Amino acid sequence: MRTLLVLLALLAPGLCAGQGLLNVGSKRFTESYILGEIVAQTVRRAGEAEATHHRGLGNTAILFAALKSGAIDVYPEYTGTIALELLRQPAVTGLAELNARLAPHGLMASIRLGFSNAYALAMPEERAAAFGIRTISDLAGHPQLRIGLSQEFLNRQDGWPALREAYDLRLPVRGLDHGLAYEALAAGQLDVMDVYTTDAKLARYRLRILLDDRKFFPAYEAVLLHRRDLPERFPASWRALQALEGRISAERMIEMNAQAELSGTPFAAVARRFVEGESPAHSAGRPEPRAFVSLLLGPDFVRLTMEHLVLVLVSLLLSTATALPLGVWAARSPRAGTWIVAATGVVQTIPSLALLAFLITLTGAIGVLPALIALYLYGLLPIVRNTLSGLTDIAPPLAESAQALGLSSWARLRHVELPLASRAILAGIKTSAVINVGTATLAALIGAGGYGERIVAGLAVHDSAMLLAGAVPAAVLALLMQWGFDALDRWVIPAGLRGAAAPGQAR
Repeated sequence: MRTLLVLLALLAPGLCAGQGLLNVGSKRFTESYILGEIVAQTVRRAGEAEATHHRGLGNTAILFAALKSGAIDVYPEYTGTIALELLRQPAVTGLAELNARLAPHGLMASIRLGFSNAYALAMPEERAAAFGIRTISDLAGHPQLRIGLSQEFLNRQDGWPALREAYDLRLPVRGLDHGLAYEALAAGQLDVMDVYTTDAKLARYRLRILLDDRKFFPAYEAVLLHRRDLPERFPASWRALQALEGRISAERMIEMNAQAELSGTPFAAVARRFVEGESPAHSAGRPEPRAFVSLLLGPDFVRLTMEHLVLVLVSLLLSTATALPLGVWAARSPRAGTWIVAATGVVQTIPSLALLAFLITLTGAIGVLPALIALYLYGLLPIVRNTLSGLTDIAPPLAESAQALGLSSWARLRHVELPLASRAILAGIKTSAVINVGTATLAALIGAGGYGERIVAGLAVHDSAMLLAGAVPAAVLALLMQWGFDALDRWVIPAGLRGAAAPGQAR
């Protein structure tokens, strides 16, 4: 029953409003994972609703779109992010003013969790001391410094573009995943990175947080951003969530981040210790390192495999059903073919995250539905192009012979042209399938599951074993897909054509 409710929530969130299902979201970094788990477990303990935690839903824009559409009900956020990044109102201060601005969106910020987590720039202590750098202003005098910033910080309203202008910094920067930046800093490949002030790795890597001497960064007080009707829809759950007010100190948050990032404790276990009131001292022990094989064949392996297969096979079926007729049309009408190939090609140029964020807004859902639409769109071009190529490369005498026999257009297509082009068409479908296996890992960023769930979680805590536990089965699945289509060649392609090269391939 729970699986059915979750599926309904992903495909059509509005249908589940009366079923007692409360959807919790979180961003793609450790602290947000933990806070999302704390919210979900608190709701479950209240006993009024079933809470589903959609972990690591991409960046702030994706979470905000999901919240506005009703695909999720609540997620942990920060007041500075709400004011600057979401509302584009740098002068907004205090929850009352924030909520007045959020009201037109049907949203509200409530429940101060008790700590602030501000953005900052940091350097290794020894390197900062060698250059005499203590403030952000000091960076301007050292153009040789190598700066690596997270992609979100590079593009946020309260991130690098505005910070650069505020401090007149004309330094080269490059984008890098937040978790990987710490390793690059430790390896001496970077000098400066953006950090969160509650990061667990600050002490481990002996980093100096540079003083924000021009007071650029606003307060980033941790709160819950939620749909305005949440307290009325789930009153008992809301009362339980209100008990979180002021309960998480900055020190406790740093300690919980450390449990997940430095000790390898699962996010759910870290949250459970907090929700059940366990003292941090009781969870200070370092667990045994997790083996790759145990992670690979963990209890979630079957579920993730089925989710990944559904995403790939359903989208591939839909892409084939659409692209094959489009390819035939393009072959029959060169004018239409120009537009068809151009349109399907343009889709390939749209960044995946941008397309997923747009589809969340368009469909009003997170999870399976927007992921399937994105994979379907990305799968069109290889099939259209190969169908067009296969049909147009048929030797003219063969096409003329079929016409001379008096076969109708449909009969020529079915009995002559498609069989002759079958090898090229199947090659296009195979290409689309293999590409979709890899692209489907991004579906985890919007809660659609699959092997990407492990990859995203591994990136959040820089766990190489977890990353490989998601990447290896995805790679194996891609190989199995390729071998499966190679075997299908012998069944679909006429015997006389199996030894011939597909159009555009060397023999």
